[in-house]
This record gives sequence, structure tokens and C-alpha cells, in this order.
Amino acid sequence: MARVEFKLPDIGEGIAEAEIVAWHVKPGDKVEEDAPLADLMTDKATVEMTSPIAGKLVEVAGAVGDQVAIGSVLAVFESEDAFSPLVAREGPGVGREPGAEPDSLFVPAEDRLRRSPDAPATPTPSPSVAGRGDGKRVLASPAVRARAKDLGIDLATVKPAQGDRVRHSDLDAYLRYAGAAAHPAIPAPDEIEEVKVTGLRRRIAENMAESKRNIPHFAYVEELDVTEVERLRAVLNAERGARPKLTLLPFLIKAITRALPDFPMINARYDDAAGVVSRHSAVHLGIATQTDAGLTVPVIRNAEALDLWQLALEISRLAEAARVGKAKREELWGSTITITSLGPLGGIVSTPVINRPEVAIVGVNRIVERPAVIDGRIEVRKLMNLSSSFDHRVVDGWDAARFIQAVKRLIENPALLSIG
Repeated sequence: MARVEFKLPDIGEGIAEAEIVAWHVKPGDKVEEDAPLADLMTDKATVEMTSPIAGKLVEVAGAVGDQVAIGSVLAVFESEDAFSPLVAREGPGVGREPGAEPDSLFVPAEDRLRRSPDAPATPTPSPSVAGRGDGKRVLASPAVRARAKDLGIDLATVKPAQGDRVRHSDLDAYLRYAGAAAHPAIPAPDEIEEVKVTGLRRRIAENMAESKRNIPHFAYVEELDVTEVERLRAVLNAERGARPKLTLLPFLIKAITRALPDFPMINARYDDAAGVVSRHSAVHLGIATQTDAGLTVPVIRNAEALDLWQLALEISRLAEAARVGKAKREELWGSTITITSLGPLGGIVSTPVINRPEVAIVGVNRIVERPAVIDGRIEVRKLMNLSSSFDHRVVDGWDAARFIQAVKRLIENPALLSIG
């Protein structure tokens, strides 16, 4: 039986290493060809590695959170079928000089894989479980299980407030509302859960730290009257038919793309190591999107070429792909300016962090109704703040303010958005 090394292939231009974010198998498992092997992250894209052959997984390159260099060994297999095809692929007569490095990414193993001393030998055990009367399993930590036993509580009768796992807070609620008479209240111990910062969350932390450490942020906040654009949005949505429902975001994107040609230093990326600003004629607009794994920034390519309905459709498609982890790598890089919104949680003012190597980010705050003076009369208007940040090394404060004022003019006079 041959031992075969599977080396991490080149999974992106300029990528030198990738982080292991999940293993789908463990040493000792039998793996089918093309079966999921591991998830690895580069930049902000997660790539699924599949098994190149069928066989038994013998060794792996490390644990979740470890970095693996491109071209280094990711996994070692034992396979009866692996050796002969590899010999045919790498042996004499396939256009390779004797002694040259093989062009295959997996070769028969000759040296043992050096595993990280921190890599776990066995997978982390799952939480303790017990049966429910309805056939479902109850998940609970050993501490919760011990406390329930001391209190005489059948965990199958406790309904978790969140997910399927019973926590101390669920026992407290049970005691308050279901068993207070029979069970005296016992203070719950302080449970400390240590969560390793890996994958996307670690990449976000690194990027945010680099951005704040290296970029002198200049913040600019302006109030916009969105009454008229909201009226227009309501009319268009009433006539939309099968088209997607419009939010305010497509209007803001349209205003940004219309204003940017007059401010080329804002639609740009700054390579501070090389001292070069790359100004773009096309607007590749990043949409900051919250997912269960953390913040991602899918990119609308050539946003300036799309109409309101096309923008709405692309926003929805990219956001859903990001949330379920299906966004392609090319959809998660190359943005030239980013827009971020907290929706109904948008607050009054925010100070968004620039998405390096971009030089500007536009933050959307919530809409509120307030009295305003219009032509000498007091009216109730819909008002909203734009909170923006700019890289002061590249963008002067005067130009930043003029850019936001241009966006403000377009939003407050939405008829201008339709003028070519």
C-alpha cells in the first residue's frame, strides 16, 4: 500500500499560505476521492479542499488555526490505487527531466510529515448529551448536567432559550417558572468559554488593526434629507412587478457612482509600501455584510454601469452568498470603495474603519423623522446622516467634504440620478 502526500495547491494569485479553518476528516478515516477534506482561508475567501484519491488518511498538516504554506504537505494518505497512477504521471516519458521536481501536487511520501506539537491527536469531544422523551438529544455541558442532577431536574423537560444546548440560564428560568416551589434557587457557577480566534474572525481582526495602525482616518459626517428619495422609492416599489424591492442602498450607490468621476483620488487603492495610488475609472463597490462567521465585503463589479433594479438584485445575491459562505473568491476582493450600513441599528453617527487598501468608506445611519425648516415653514422630514472616513494621506479634507456634498445633492434631488 502506497503512502501519498497531498500538497496544498496554488489557490490564488499572490497567496503564499492559507489558514486551516476546519477539518472534515481525521487521521484514521477512510476517504473517498473528491470527498471534502478541509476548509482553508486566504484573504477573506474560504476554499474547500477535496481528497485527490481514495484511501486512508494517515496524517494532517496541523490543527484549526494553523497556517500552511502553498506547496507544502497538507495531508498524507495510504492507498492501494494511488501509486500506479502517480508513477504514470510522474515517471519517465512524461516530459520531465530525470531528477526534476514533480509537477504533481501529491506524491508518494518518503519522509514523515512533521506535525505541529500543538496539533490535537484526537478531535475535540462533543458536548455531553442525553435523550429526550421525543427522541431528540439534549446537549449540555458536564457542569450543567451535574447541577441539574443536584436539583433533581430532568434535562429533557428543560427547553433551551437558544439553540439545542441547555445552559445554566435555562436551568434558572426553569426554576423560576416551572419548579420554583420544588427547587430552591442555587446560584449558577460562572462559566468561562475560551474561543480561539481563527479563520475569518482572525482575518478581520488583523485587517482592522492594520487599517487603524497605518491609516490616518479623517471622519466627515453630513445630514441628508431623504424625504424625496423615499417618496420616489415608494412609487417605484409599487410598480416593480417581479423585480426586487428597492431599499435606499441602490439610490446611495447610484449617487456615489455618479459623484466619484469628479473625485478620482477617492475611487482608489493605496499601496503604501510602494508609494503608489491606483485610481480606478470603474467603481468596484464593496458592501460590508454581517455573517455568522464575521464581517465580509462582497464586491459589486462596475457598479456605475448598473441601474437601480440591477443594483438591488446584485446586493441581494451577494449578501446571501456571503451569509451562507458561498461567495466566490473573485467576489470578495478588489473593491475600490466600500459602503457600510447597520440598517435599523444604524445609530446617529458612526466612525467606520477603512477597508485597506481602499482610501474611503461611506457609513449609512438610520433614518429619523424630525422637524425641519423648509422655505420658512416647519415640516416633518425624513433625515439621515452619512458617516464617512477617508485616508488623509491620499484624500484632502476639502475634497472629502465636496464628495459627500455631491452625494447629498443627488440624494436630496433624486431626479438628477436619472440624468445621463
